Amino acid sequence: MRTFVKFLTLTFFKSLIFVLIVMLCLVYILNLLSELDFFKEINVDVYFPLFLSLLNSPDMVFEMFPFIFLISTQLFFIKLFNNNEIEVFKYSGLKNTKIIQILSIISIITGILLTTIFYNFSSNMKNFYLKLKSQYTSDGKYLAVVTKNGLWIKDEIDNKIIITNSSEINQNFLINNFITEFSKDYTVIRNIKSPKIDITNNEWLIFDAKIYNKNDYTNYDTKNLKTNFNLDRIQTLYSNLSSLSLIELYELRENYKKLNYSVTEVELQLLKLISLPIYLLLICIFSSLIMLRVKRLENTTFKIALGLFFSVIIYYINNFFFVLGKTEKIPLLASIFFPILIFILINSIMISRINEK
Repeated sequence: MRTFVKFLTLTFFKSLIFVLIVMLCLVYILNLLSELDFFKEINVDVYFPLFLSLLNSPDMVFEMFPFIFLISTQLFFIKLFNNNEIEVFKYSGLKNTKIIQILSIISIITGILLTTIFYNFSSNMKNFYLKLKSQYTSDGKYLAVVTKNGLWIKDEIDNKIIITNSSEINQNFLINNFITEFSKDYTVIRNIKSPKIDITNNEWLIFDAKIYNKNDYTNYDTKNLKTNFNLDRIQTLYSNLSSLSLIELYELRENYKKLNYSVTEVELQLLKLISLPIYLLLICIFSSLIMLRVKRLENTTFKIALGLFFSVIIYYINNFFFVLGKTEKIPLLASIFFPILIFILINSIMISRINEK
């Protein structure tokens, strides 16, 4: 590796690690305040909120990586400007575009590693966090999951435990259902078999119900069943997809398809992860171009403030298109890649005559 490449790489990673540590500390403190507020009336060990805050921090930091890369690139150039190293490189024949090229390679490789390694780590931590915290929420005794065997719902109501298995969701109906009611000590009370259940409300309407009680059964045209679940609640099964690894997201998508369940949010999350390395690459280039164009400004605080200003704009642009894709107002690919195309256009315009800066 050439000396200047090694120097630029080390300088960038020093800036990246510094910003990452600062962000991690800030996120941890904010998480801790949130957990302390949540557990203020719940008797738990002192270490427990500290531990939960630590588990939840990697996921929040992962969402902030575009901002981390933008600020890290700024600090990288500020160091070069302050030590006049950028001028030394220029006189040595190293053009600004070459520096941007080196940073681009670093950022896209780092982005791939973050997506394949750091994300899976943060999702596992998030999953563990949700499991631990769910024990202290009112929803802890309720469970709804999608597997290759269909939809499974565990519910507790009126001193009974109800487990429902359905093969498909069709509009507001569960299709091909088998329900088992247990007592609190898991003694079977009765079984219900039905081809279709209306789940519009919490009181389900069961059609063509065959109710098994001991060794006998009774047929009913319709039967009502009181539950804690309805269509709206079931549709938010995996509202926190960040707790699933890449492999689990792919499996969930396939299971949703088998269940005839909407895969919009899952595919949006997968596209978001797949496009992250490209997004970080463009963020790094954008930040580099901004810094090279304002390098003569002496005020470092203004340079950082400028970066934070653009960070906010970038966040709202991405969030706007993400919401449009999530609500299916625009195609999923457009919601992810249209902001990227905007970045490419802006970077293409800004890169002109950058070697003269």
